[in-house]
Amino acid sequence: MTKAGTVTAAQASAPAVRLRRRRGIELALIVLAVLLSVYGYCAVGLARTGTVPPGAAGYGAGLGVLALLAHGAVRLRAPYGDPLPLPIGVLLNGLGLVLIYRLDLETPGERAAPTQLVWSTLGVGLFIIVVLLLRDHRVLQRYSYVCVVAALVLLLLPILFPAVNGARIWIRIAGFSIQPSEFAKVLLAVFFAAYLAANRNALAYTGRRLWRMQFPTGRVLGPIVTIWLLSVGVLVLERDLGTSLLYFGLFVVLLYVATGRTGWIAVGLVLATLGAVAVGHLEPHVGGRIQDWLHPFATIEAGLGPNQLSQSLFAFAAGGVLGTGLGLGHSILIGFATKSDFILATAGEELGLAGLAAIFLLYALLVERGYRAGLALREPFGRLLAVGLASILALQVFVIAGGVTGLIPLTGMAMPFLAQGGSSVVTNWAIVALLIRVSDSARRQYDGREAP
Repeated sequence: MTKAGTVTAAQASAPAVRLRRRRGIELALIVLAVLLSVYGYCAVGLARTGTVPPGAAGYGAGLGVLALLAHGAVRLRAPYGDPLPLPIGVLLNGLGLVLIYRLDLETPGERAAPTQLVWSTLGVGLFIIVVLLLRDHRVLQRYSYVCVVAALVLLLLPILFPAVNGARIWIRIAGFSIQPSEFAKVLLAVFFAAYLAANRNALAYTGRRLWRMQFPTGRVLGPIVTIWLLSVGVLVLERDLGTSLLYFGLFVVLLYVATGRTGWIAVGLVLATLGAVAVGHLEPHVGGRIQDWLHPFATIEAGLGPNQLSQSLFAFAAGGVLGTGLGLGHSILIGFATKSDFILATAGEELGLAGLAAIFLLYALLVERGYRAGLALREPFGRLLAVGLASILALQVFVIAGGVTGLIPLTGMAMPFLAQGGSSVVTNWAIVALLIRVSDSARRQYDGREAP
C-alpha cells in the first residue's frame, strides 16, 4: 500500500469531528433577551408614572418561563440547532409586548397587550410542538399537496365573513380575530420547496429558449404557477394586497434558488411593476395609498391635517439618533393602526435611529441564520424550505419598513413579532421552530449524525 493509500485509509477510519451543541450560549442569550424586555417594560412605567409598573415581575416571569420551556424543547430534540433564532425571537416578541403595552397607556379602553400575550403564549406553544414532534423536516415533503390544499382552504375562508376596513382577510370568533393567510404562507412555502426540489433539473435545463432566458415546459412549470395564481388571485379579491406581494416575492425567490437562473429575478421585477401599475389604476384603495406615498404632505398643504404616513414620518424625525425614550413619544397621533401597521414608528420615535438599527440587525441576523442553515444542507428540499421561510421574514420586514418610512407605498401587514396580530406572532414562532429544525439537521450531517 502506498503512503498516499495509507493516509487515505487512516483518514477514512478517523472518528467524525464532534461539534459543540452551543445550548449554553442559547440559554445565556435568552436570559439577556428576557432582561432587556423587562428593562423596557420598567422604563415605560418610570417614564409615564415615575414608578416601576406593578406587573413587571409577572411579565418577566411569564416571558422567562415561556423562553425556558422553548429552550428545553430545543435542548431535548434539536441539540445541534442554531443557538441564535430562539433568543432573537424572544427579544423581538418581548419588545413588541413592551411597545404595545406602552401604546395601551394612551388608549385605556382598547388594551391589546393582554391579548397579544395570549397569542405569544400560543406561538411559543406551537414552537415547542413543532420542535418536539417534527423529528425530521424532510417528513413535510411527503405532505406537500396536503399543505397546498390546506393553504387554499385557509385563503378562501375569510370570504365567508364580513369585511373589515374594506378587506376580507380576517375570521372573527369569540372576540379573537384570525388571519388565515398568515398560516397559508408557511404551507405554501412547504409546497413550493417540495415541488421545486423534485423538478429543479427540469426547470433549469429543459424547455424553450427565448432570447437569453430559458423557459421550462408548461407541464413542469404549469402546476406551481397555477397554485401561485390561485392563491394570489384569492388575496386580490379579498383586497389583501400586501400578502399578495409577499407570496409573489416568495415564489420568485424560490424559483431563482431552485434553478440558479438570475433571469427569473428580472422577470419577477417586471411582472411586479406591471401588476402594481395595473392594481393602482383599478383599485381605488391602492391608488389612494400610492398618492399618499407620492405626496405624503398633501393633506397638510390642503389644510386637512396630517395623514397616517406623514404622522409616521414626523415620529421618525422626532426620534433623532437616540430617541425620546420609551413612553415619551407621540406616535399615538398616527391613529387606529399605531399598534399594528405603524408599530415601527413608535420604535423609531422612542428608541431613535440607534434602536431602529438594532431591531433591523436582529431581523437581518435571523434571516441570515435561516439562509446559512439552508445552504449548509446537502438535500434540496431542506435548502429551499429554509431559504423560503427566511425570505418570508425578509420580504415582510422590507415591505412594512419601506411602507412606514415612505420608501415604497404602504401595504397592510404586521411587523414580525413586534406588531399587534395574533396570527402573525404564532406563525413567526412556527417559522423559527422550522429554521431551528433545519439547522439541527444541517449540523448533524457534518457530525456524522444524520437525522433519523
